[in-house]
Amino acid sequence: MAVGSVQITGTGQLITLSRQLHAAGGPRLRQNYQRRIRRAAEPLHRDMQQTIRNLPITSQARKAGSRGGSSPTTRPLRETIAAAVRLSVRTSSNPGARVWIDRSTLPSDLRGMPSALNEGRIRHPVFGNRRRWVQQNTTPLWWDRTVRTHTPRMQAEVARVLGDVRRSLT
Repeated sequence: MAVGSVQITGTGQLITLSRQLHAAGGPRLRQNYQRRIRRAAEPLHRDMQQTIRNLPITSQARKAGSRGGSSPTTRPLRETIAAAVRLSVRTSSNPGARVWIDRSTLPSDLRGMPSALNEGRIRHPVFGNRRRWVQQNTTPLWWDRTVRTHTPRMQAEVARVLGDVRRSLT
């Protein structure tokens, strides 16, 4: 699974239920349904942000005689990516919850960074010097693991919401 988005859907069931909600025309019922689906996905959203903020990034030791220095940017990498994690809920076409990284909110030089972090390897030039490159490492597949941890709970909650809404429609 690539970093980008995760969707929890029970495609057939959610589409059928969405049509029934539309036919029933109950906006209060639809809002309740949407709120409960969002509530089921919020822990994943928060955990994704927290995982990114606490992701350890390590680098190789400096070679003897090499100079160090502060970063040329004051932009905090992990916090910037965590702020780009979004959650949306749809009850119309393609209903369900979606958690994704909105790359349009990231600076242009960081748009590929979520994928690089998920691979566990970040290779970049030293302070923009294209003749000198370094590699930094992090926990690989952090996105996938976080999603896998939350998937059973979210599927059970969505099934519970579907059952409740179905009962109220009949």
